[in-house]
Amino acid sequence: MRAQPPASHFIDGEYIEDPAGAAFDCVYPATGEVIARLHAATPAIIERAIASAKAAQVEWAKMSPTARGRILKRAADIMRAKNRELSELETLDTGKPIQETIVADPTSGADAFEFFGGVAAAALNGEHIPLGGDWAYTKRIPLGVCVGIGAWNYPQQIACWKGAPALICGNAMVFKPSENTPLGALKIAEILIEAGLPKGLYNVIQGDRATGPQLVNHPDVNKVSLTGSVPTGRKVAEAAAGHLKHVTMELGGKSPLIVFDDADIDSAISGSMLANFYSTGQVCSNGTRVFVHKAVKDEFLARLKARTEAIVIGEPMDEATQMGPVINRAQREKILSYIDKGKAEGARLITGGAIPNDVPAEGNYIQPTVFADVTDDMTIAREEIFGPVMCVLDFDGEEDVVARANASEFGLAGGVFTKDIARAHRMADQIEAGTFWINTYNLCPVEIPFGGVKQSGFGRENSLAAINHYSELKTVYVAMGKCEAPY
Repeated sequence: MRAQPPASHFIDGEYIEDPAGAAFDCVYPATGEVIARLHAATPAIIERAIASAKAAQVEWAKMSPTARGRILKRAADIMRAKNRELSELETLDTGKPIQETIVADPTSGADAFEFFGGVAAAALNGEHIPLGGDWAYTKRIPLGVCVGIGAWNYPQQIACWKGAPALICGNAMVFKPSENTPLGALKIAEILIEAGLPKGLYNVIQGDRATGPQLVNHPDVNKVSLTGSVPTGRKVAEAAAGHLKHVTMELGGKSPLIVFDDADIDSAISGSMLANFYSTGQVCSNGTRVFVHKAVKDEFLARLKARTEAIVIGEPMDEATQMGPVINRAQREKILSYIDKGKAEGARLITGGAIPNDVPAEGNYIQPTVFADVTDDMTIAREEIFGPVMCVLDFDGEEDVVARANASEFGLAGGVFTKDIARAHRMADQIEAGTFWINTYNLCPVEIPFGGVKQSGFGRENSLAAINHYSELKTVYVAMGKCEAPY
């Protein structure tokens, strides 16, 4: 077990174990090797984590934003110094190639700590409101104990994207990573303590879908932030609403990427591949419905096929590998079943669609797959697959493609490739999405807000916008004269 942590949970600044919790294995998706064995949180562990967070938050909230920010910036520095170690752990946890994790995972988590640590003094200011002789002022106050529930595609990044704004606003966080990727968040908690974060402010507990409701329904939890599927989001939001808790929901998508006939074809293909094959297609914002203008469709498909078939699939720890496995066998079987549905419903398989040769039989590999001649009513064009499956659809008119792109319950992201800047901005205005890219795709620096509309969720991660979702506004009215009453 080459990645076994000291214990399953990190509470009040130390590793804690409770063997009464159900045991589960952390499996390396590339080989099926068990790399760690952990225990799910018992009710006693959950109570301990929340009580620790609640107690620590009181004093943390009294610190100045600048002092809190100093700690987060130290955490960012430590993460960057340990980038290789953290990236290797992320690769073991997720199966993503080391060439990807080393530039996209712990580094983006460090960016979050650095950004929120740096903007704290200005972002948490209120305003002065003159009212004649009287006046008022506003101030941002913390929510209290926040719960973060993570997904398995970017476990370290998500742990930081939720933790950084929560902490800088004066909250405490109890974070539950996905049971598929339990290891990275424990290291983040370690690093925060090393950076000087007071104990109890960032606790990590393990668990599965039975653990989440215990956290969401706990009376001492004031905020829930989930990254996950739409069905899970509905359940969590419903439970939180019953207690009037603050929520952020970052859910799934079936995002459109539109390629016009004047686009730079090489760039459009690059964007489409990033939007479907990065992280083996396991990205919620992926542009999995690629609408290609009929005038360039054949050229687009021919060049896309050649480039897709050149992707290097292999051992994720090999820096030459460009694509690793999906997270587990169940996910691979789900993706293969969608591929079968695509074939059965009449989509044309351009490339992929099978298990690669020369990979470990125990691994969860699947070929990057491209379908053409996909129609809007096909299952693969409507449902989120969460794997390396690209659906290419034809279009020949701007108005038509906008209507079709928006004909989805989802609204997480979208993108366009065109040299016509006026058209690009028309698309940005008309496509129903929380994030929209022009002539690129899936770039999510911490400086910009990220989140969805429609069934893809609500609230925003990252940027100054996240401050609004981890704090609330208090108004103070100051009377400068005598208080009078009419009776």
